[in-house]
Amino acid sequence: MSYFTDLTWKESIKDIIDILIVSYIIYKVLNMVRGTRAVQLLKGILVLVVIWALSTLLDLYTLKWLMNQMFTFGVLAVFIIFQPELRRGLEQLGRGKFFGRAVENDEEIGKLIGEVIKAVNYLAQRKIGALIVFERATGLNEYTESGIPMRSLVSSELLINIFIPNTPLHDGALIMQGNQIAAAACYLPLSENPFISKELGTRHRAAIGISEVADSVSVIVSEETGQISLAINGQIVRDIKEESLISKLYQELRSNSPLKDKSSAFWKRKGDKSNG
Repeated sequence: MSYFTDLTWKESIKDIIDILIVSYIIYKVLNMVRGTRAVQLLKGILVLVVIWALSTLLDLYTLKWLMNQMFTFGVLAVFIIFQPELRRGLEQLGRGKFFGRAVENDEEIGKLIGEVIKAVNYLAQRKIGALIVFERATGLNEYTESGIPMRSLVSSELLINIFIPNTPLHDGALIMQGNQIAAAACYLPLSENPFISKELGTRHRAAIGISEVADSVSVIVSEETGQISLAINGQIVRDIKEESLISKLYQELRSNSPLKDKSSAFWKRKGDKSNG
């Protein structure tokens, strides 16, 4: 208790600033690994820590010795296992993205959405399948690395050409980062939700799957029906109208758009079409 009684107001402010900085760094690190395989690895490490704590508490000497040996060499293993995430974090730090994302103005977002709408309408009329994923707060670099890097400016003509059948990039997802096409022909995790309609194919399941592990927004064009769908937060709205799609994309892609508060009303209105 003497520590708290001897604290001066300057030391208190310094401690508060110290705690806030550390909390912010932890928050950004968790955001960086969210939606990647690192989350499962972190859970595994947490289980090992709990086992070590129990072995210490219960004086289980053999188990405690084993866990101590594991943690001794575990530091090096962590650097090896988390190498992609550490590299990604250092890249973001070097680009100045670790402490905040670039603010995109409404005009840029409007132009981006306009090009996407023009492309998906063209593809839908001709029943050409497509899957376009928009990255938001949760990084999708793990999935862009599975595809063909592009780093191209967005245009409806380029989007259409990417998804034309029997071309090298048509199979897989296209991932947008900011106002650029980051990569095409990307592999995404499929949703394992048993309540998803059996009518939905691999492309729709991939769109729902990526929205379950990240806060991304996905636009899907069905090659069977030509319907345009929208997937957010593990939910999907099928055969969405153009006006609703534009409104929802604009709302979700704006940098200052809170995810949950603004989404709830939309899903309530569209609930009868969701998941089938």
